[in-house]
Amino acid sequence: MKKSNKINITKEKRADMISEIQRYFDNEREEELGDLAAGLLVDFIIEKLGPEFYNQGVFDSYVYMNDRVEDLLGIQK
Repeated sequence: MKKSNKINITKEKRADMISEIQRYFDNEREEELGDLAAGLLVDFIIEKLGPEFYNQGVFDSYVYMNDRVEDLLGIQK
């Protein structure tokens, strides 16, 4: 099985992310960011930072599930 490192998002979700970045730049930095610049920033975040967030989510899920398995073993008679 081939492992894919690419994080895929829908067009709608990408558009929402672009809007959020534009809103952030407008509110926090008082800068207008165009669709292209915001889109490139979304791509950068997904490519360079996304895997770290994903890996943290996988680790957190592992810890959670491991704790639940330990709870399950506690009901043995």
